[in-house]
Amino acid sequence: MASHFSGVLQLTDLDDFITPSQECVKPVKIEKKPGRSVAKIRIEDDGTYIQVNSPGDVQKLEKAKITLNDCLACSGCITSAESVLITQQSHEELLRVLNENKTGLHQKVIVVSVSPQSRASLAAKFHLSVTDTAKKLSAFFKSLGVHHVFDTTFARNFSLLECQQEFVERFQRQAEDSKAFPMLASSCPGWICYAEKTHGDFILPYISTTRSPQQVMGSLVKDYFAKQQNLRPEQIYHITIMPCYDKKLEASRPDFYLSESQTREVDCVITSGEVLQLLEQEGVSLAEVDPVPLDALYVSSCGSMDGDKIFSHAGGGSGGYLEHVYVYAAKELFGVEVKDIVYKVLKNKDFQEVTLEKEGETLLRFAIAYGFRNIQNLVQKLKRGKSPYHFVEVMACPSGCLNGGGQIRANTGETSKELLQRVEELYNSVQTEIPKKNTAVAELYRTWLESIGPQEARRLLYTQYHAVEKSTSNLAIKW
Repeated sequence: MASHFSGVLQLTDLDDFITPSQECVKPVKIEKKPGRSVAKIRIEDDGTYIQVNSPGDVQKLEKAKITLNDCLACSGCITSAESVLITQQSHEELLRVLNENKTGLHQKVIVVSVSPQSRASLAAKFHLSVTDTAKKLSAFFKSLGVHHVFDTTFARNFSLLECQQEFVERFQRQAEDSKAFPMLASSCPGWICYAEKTHGDFILPYISTTRSPQQVMGSLVKDYFAKQQNLRPEQIYHITIMPCYDKKLEASRPDFYLSESQTREVDCVITSGEVLQLLEQEGVSLAEVDPVPLDALYVSSCGSMDGDKIFSHAGGGSGGYLEHVYVYAAKELFGVEVKDIVYKVLKNKDFQEVTLEKEGETLLRFAIAYGFRNIQNLVQKLKRGKSPYHFVEVMACPSGCLNGGGQIRANTGETSKELLQRVEELYNSVQTEIPKKNTAVAELYRTWLESIGPQEARRLLYTQYHAVEKSTSNLAIKW
């Protein structure tokens, strides 16, 4: 079975994936008892493991069931059959929670947050506009028993604003911080996983600590929204719809687990393709669903601020980090108003750069690096001290998030390139907004974030990374 995790997580030299004929093994500590010899393990022709304690005393061993709580994306823990890994993050899990609500067991307020990339993928599949797709998805999920459907674009406003500010802070301290630049974007979990496992403490200081839109949405739902609804975080079950299987790994990180409430900020991640499976399983064509407006995460005294209209951000299908940080830094640091951004293609279309020049001097040099080939080249330049960049938008998937492994694949008669072009056109058809001009975002900075204090606000909008530590047995992995 072909994998849908990003290419960075499929590299043979990282040994992330094992063949379908092998099993994913969770290490288990075995206590030795005095006076008893160690049992032997026999492997039958059908792959069954048999424990032989003594002649005639045999026992069939059960296979360990690996869930995302166990998985650390370590060597051997991601198989080519994702079902072994993601049993707790699938549309089947959503249906289970919905059924528990209907039967009165473990009542939850169920929230779905839809990414703009997934929205565009589903719009292309059903030949709909992006706005119609968003509203039809809202209606479909609510017909299943979901209580609220939000757009993660709202959360991305916070990610972009914080990323801009982080860049300026790094620029101002670059004289005393040798690893202030280049600042590397951090919203791609495939890239983060690769960086933590393979380059550890060397590469991590370069990476932006701003949370991805998915995890900012987790903060908004389980903190701000929960308080508005007079709910505890554990009373909310939060699902995100994402273009990428790697997002399942991001949601499962310990950094995004609320220990006091014993709940994750994002409980379940479903890909665009899994939403299609859910539609087919329910016998529903999205095109035939009557639309229902999205819910407003923030409502002012004047009414809804972000629920009915669909917005996006300029700068491409991976979130527009480069463009937003570039425009902000040019104005904030050098007083330059950037109106048009010109990309220069380097070795391939997934490696491009943008420069800000004044009187023959290069003030800023930014780049995008999509796909492992370009990521590897970027890392090697960093190790040789030859990276000329101030900021790099890094994404594991070639062509970025719109081409994520969780997106819907092309039908017979249409090439992947043609489908991607349609998805890009639909994504770019949405009206863009400038984050700092979003009045709802500004109001939440003034009320929600100021009320909880700067330390708590930083915890909700930023994260941290961890170099992987391997034990001598190479089995115990910390993430």
